[in-house]
Amino acid sequence: MRHHRVLRIISKLLIPFIMLFALYVQFHGDFGPGGGFQAGVIMASAFILYGLIFGLENARKVAPPAVVTKLVAAGVLIYAGTGYMGLFKGANFLDYGALSKDPVAGQHLGIMIIEFGVGTTVAAAMITIFFLFAGRDR
Repeated sequence: MRHHRVLRIISKLLIPFIMLFALYVQFHGDFGPGGGFQAGVIMASAFILYGLIFGLENARKVAPPAVVTKLVAAGVLIYAGTGYMGLFKGANFLDYGALSKDPVAGQHLGIMIIEFGVGTTVAAAMITIFFLFAGRDR
């Protein structure tokens, strides 16, 4: 493992910035290009890079598969729950305007919550796919 010293050092430096960029894309997505799907893939790429450099077992310690599986479901529940909040408030499914007294503020809040749910699901699904393919015997 000593022959991977440069990769390990560079990846330790890059992974926090990759995650920070994912958060930027996540929360800037309603103002410009980006959003939940892109942010989820970028966030997952940080974990995948970690798994490629430090090994699959270490990656599974950082992101336990049981937790990642729960995050897939949590993201879908966040998305669906936001949709049903509109129904509970007397509007249509995924009608964000009903989430606040001010329809514009409700639209903004709804988009942020939906995109967070999408990002969570996509990141967790990509990590799960990596774990499944990387764990296969050759």
